[in-house]
Amino acid sequence: MTIRQYALRAALAASAITLSACGGSDNDGLSTDTQTEPTRLQDERTFAVDPATLPFESEAGTTTDTWWGIMESGAGYRVEVPDNWNGVLVMYAHGYRGTGEELTVSNPSLRSWLINEGYAWAASSYSKNYYDVEVGVEDTNELALKFTDIAEANGRSLIAPHQTFIIGHSMGGHITAAAVEQENLSSARNKVYYDGAMPMCGVVGGTHEFDYLLDFTFAAQHAAGLGPDSYPADFDQSAIDQVLWTTPPSFALPGVPTADGLKLEAIVRNLSGGDRPVFEAGFRGGYYNVVMGTGGRDGTVNGILARDLSSNLGTFYQLDNDPLRSAEENTFNNTILRVEADPQANAPRAEGLRHIPQVNGQFSVPVLTLHGLGDLYVPFVHEQIYRKRAIANGNDDLLVQRAIRDPFHCDFTEAEESEAFSDLVNWVNTGIKPAGDNVLDAATVSDPAYGCTYSDPTRANHMASCIN
Repeated sequence: MTIRQYALRAALAASAITLSACGGSDNDGLSTDTQTEPTRLQDERTFAVDPATLPFESEAGTTTDTWWGIMESGAGYRVEVPDNWNGVLVMYAHGYRGTGEELTVSNPSLRSWLINEGYAWAASSYSKNYYDVEVGVEDTNELALKFTDIAEANGRSLIAPHQTFIIGHSMGGHITAAAVEQENLSSARNKVYYDGAMPMCGVVGGTHEFDYLLDFTFAAQHAAGLGPDSYPADFDQSAIDQVLWTTPPSFALPGVPTADGLKLEAIVRNLSGGDRPVFEAGFRGGYYNVVMGTGGRDGTVNGILARDLSSNLGTFYQLDNDPLRSAEENTFNNTILRVEADPQANAPRAEGLRHIPQVNGQFSVPVLTLHGLGDLYVPFVHEQIYRKRAIANGNDDLLVQRAIRDPFHCDFTEAEESEAFSDLVNWVNTGIKPAGDNVLDAATVSDPAYGCTYSDPTRANHMASCIN
C-alpha cells in the first residue's frame, strides 16, 4: 500500500467527503435526501450471460492461464494470467452494450501487449446492460477482489496483486474514472483502491454527456426549423436531414451540409470542445447518426434514473467563435425550447453508489486519459470539464490528458494505448509525471498541429499537419 492510498483510506474512514464540481455541473443532485428511492425501469429488467460465449484461448505464441465463469451477481467474466506474471492486475471496463438482454465480455484491446509485458487482466460483462455505470463499477471491483479466489479454484495459487490498475473505453472510461473518485470509494459496496486509472474516450465529464446529447439534438431540430416542441423529444431525423444536409453523413461517405447544416456544425463545435483539428471530420461522419439516435429523447437515460436528468437552461448555442452575441444567436437562443433537470434525478443514495456515479475530479492516484479530437459521441469537452474539476479540487497534478487525432469514437491504436499505459505505470512506480496536452487553452487546442504529439504517426488520415 502506498502512502497516498493509506492517507486516502484513513480520510474516508474518518469523515464524510465533501465534493465540489466546476466546469459545468455534473447535474447529479446536491440533496442528501436519501430516504425514498423511486422505482426505475432498470430495476425491473432481466439480463443473462450465455455461458457458451465465455471460453477463450491463449493467443498464439503466449503461455497463459485463461479462466472464465459467472459471478453470483450474474456477470460473466474472463481472466488471463501469463506464466511470467509480474504481479500487476489490470481491470478492463468495456463500453456501452445497448439495451439487449444478453451480457457479453470483451477482451481489452491491449490484451496482446499486456500479456507480452507480463500483466494479468480481468474483465466483466457487468450484470446489467444499458448505461449502468453503478453496476459496472461494482461488478468490476468485485471481480478484482475475487482474482486470487478464481485462480485458486482453477488450480493456480497466486499472491494478491501488488498493484491493480483500471482502464476502460467510453462508458467504461466513465467506470474507470468513477472507480477512483473519493465519493465512490466511500459508498461502493465492493471497494478497490486502484493504483492508477486510464480512461480512454471516456465520459469523464460525468452526466454532462446527457446534457450534450440533448443540446445536440435540440439544436439540430431548431436549426432545421422543426422544433423541438416537447421533451422528451419525438423527432423525425430524416426530415431534419433534408434541411441540414445536401448529402447526409455516414460511415462510408462524409456528409455535405447545407447553410443551415453549417450553423449546426458551428453550434456543435462550440458545445463539444471549441475549435480544434479533426472536429469537422467527426461531425460529418457516421457518428452524427449515432448521436441523433441517442440524444434528447429520454431524460431518465433509458430508465437508469426515475426522474429527468438533462437540462439546457444554461446552454448558449453559439454560431461562431466570437464571444459577442449576434442578433441571430440571440434569436436562436430565445426561441429554442428550454428544459430543466430534476435536482433529485441522481441524488446520493442511502446505501451504495449513485445510479450514475459522480466524476468530480476528486481522486488521489495518477490518472492518464486519451481522447479523440473528432469524437462526436463522447466529445473532447469531457476532458475540459474533467480538468476544471480536478483544478477546483486541487488534484490537477494527478491528471495527464492526451489528445489523439481520431475522427471516430475510441479508435485508438495499440501504440497509442500502450505508450499511455506504460507512462502511467512508470508514473505510479517512480513518481515522475509524464507529459500531456493542454486541453483548456483555446489557442493551443485550435492549432492545426494540436494532437500530433501522442497520435500514432502511422495513422492513415488527419496527420498531414504533423509532418515537420
